[in-house]
Amino acid sequence: MAPPKVLFLHPDLGLGGAERLVLDAALALQARGCDVQIWTTHYDPDRCFADSQDLPVMCAGDWLPRTVLGFGAALCAYLRMIYLVLYVLFLSGAEFDVVFCDQVSACIPFLKLARNPKKVLFYCHFPDLLLTQRQSTLKRIYRAPIDWLEEKTTGLADCIVVNSCFTAKTFKNTFTSLSHIKPDVLYPSLNFSTFDTTVDANLDGLVPKKRTLKFLSINRYERKKNLILALEALHDLQERLCTHEWEKVHLILAGGYDQRVLENVEYYEELNTIAKKLDIQDHVTFLRSFTDEEKIFLLCSCVCVLYTPSNEHFGIVPLEAMYLRCPVIAVNSGGPLETVVDDVTGFLCDPTPAQFSEAMEKFVKDLSLKNSMGMKGRTRVKETFSTEAFSNQLYQCICRLSQ
Repeated sequence: MAPPKVLFLHPDLGLGGAERLVLDAALALQARGCDVQIWTTHYDPDRCFADSQDLPVMCAGDWLPRTVLGFGAALCAYLRMIYLVLYVLFLSGAEFDVVFCDQVSACIPFLKLARNPKKVLFYCHFPDLLLTQRQSTLKRIYRAPIDWLEEKTTGLADCIVVNSCFTAKTFKNTFTSLSHIKPDVLYPSLNFSTFDTTVDANLDGLVPKKRTLKFLSINRYERKKNLILALEALHDLQERLCTHEWEKVHLILAGGYDQRVLENVEYYEELNTIAKKLDIQDHVTFLRSFTDEEKIFLLCSCVCVLYTPSNEHFGIVPLEAMYLRCPVIAVNSGGPLETVVDDVTGFLCDPTPAQFSEAMEKFVKDLSLKNSMGMKGRTRVKETFSTEAFSNQLYQCICRLSQ
C-alpha cells in the first residue's frame, strides 16, 4: 500500500508555535514517503521558518481582508479558510487522501460534503473561543455564533489530536457537546538536526560585552504572552543584587513581530515604555523577529530562558531551550507543567515578579546551575519529545484515516 497523500490546511504560515508544529508534521510525513502539500491563506518567504521552503507551499485567498477596520478578525479568518478549502476542492486540481487542518475548523464541513468526502485530522492547539476576551455585550453577541460553529465543526473531524494533557482536559471542559470524544495527545517535537548545526549569527553589539549573564525571553509580541512579567522580574532582581552583580545582567526580549498586526506594534511600544518607567532600559534589548540561526545563537548564549505566559497550551520554546542545555523559568500552569521539571531542568513559578526574580537570582549566584540543569534538560527532551516518537504516532493516525 502506497503512503497516503496528505494535504495541510493552515491559516497563516508565518512564525509561531502552531506553524512550527505544522511544518514538523509535514516534514515527518514527507520523510515517511507521503506526498505532502501545504495550502495557506498567507505565506511570506521572507517571514517564515527556513525549512518551509523544503515543502510545496501554495497560497490562496490572501486578497481577502484579515479584519474590517480593525474588527472581526475571527470572522475574517473563518471566511479566508472557507475560501481556501473551496479553492482547493474546485480550482486547484490537488489530489489527496487525508487532510490535516488546525486552528480553524470551519473548513471541515466542506471537506466532508465534497463529492469525494475526505477524512480529516484536526489538530487542536487550544479552543479558540478561550483565546478572546468578551468585555462587551456586542462582543459576546458577535462571538456566540462563531463559538457555536467552532464546537460543531470540530466535532466533524474523523480524528482529533491535541498538544498536551492540559489541552485535552481543557477541550473536554470547553466543548461539552463533544464529551464522547477523547482526543489523543500528540506532543510537539523538535527536529534535533536543526539545532545541532553550527551557527554563525552576527549579533555583535546587541548586548554590552560586560553583560555576561544574559536572560532570554522568546515569544510573540502579544499581551497574552505576559512579557511585562519579564521586565518586572528584572526590575525586582536589581533589588536583590549588589551593583557588581547587577552590571553583569541583561535581558533580551526576542519576539515574533508582524507590522500588519496592530497588537504587535502597540505592545512593542508599550513594553519599551514600561522598561523606561522601571529605569531598566539599559539592561534590556528588544529584538523584533529573528532568523532560526539567530534564535539558536541566543539560546546558546543565555544563562536561562524566561517563559512568561500563563496557561500556555504547550509551548515549544522550553523544549528548544532545554535541548540546547538552557534551563527554563516558566509559569507553573499549562503545558510547561508537562515539559519543565521543577528544580531539575529549571523552575516553575507563580506568575509574579518576586518568584521569577528569586529563581533568576539563583542563576546569578550559582554559575554552575546552568550547566547542571542544562544537561538534565537536554536528556529529558531527547527521551520524551523526540521527532521519532512524534512521527510514529502521527503516521499511524494518518494511515488509519486513509484506509
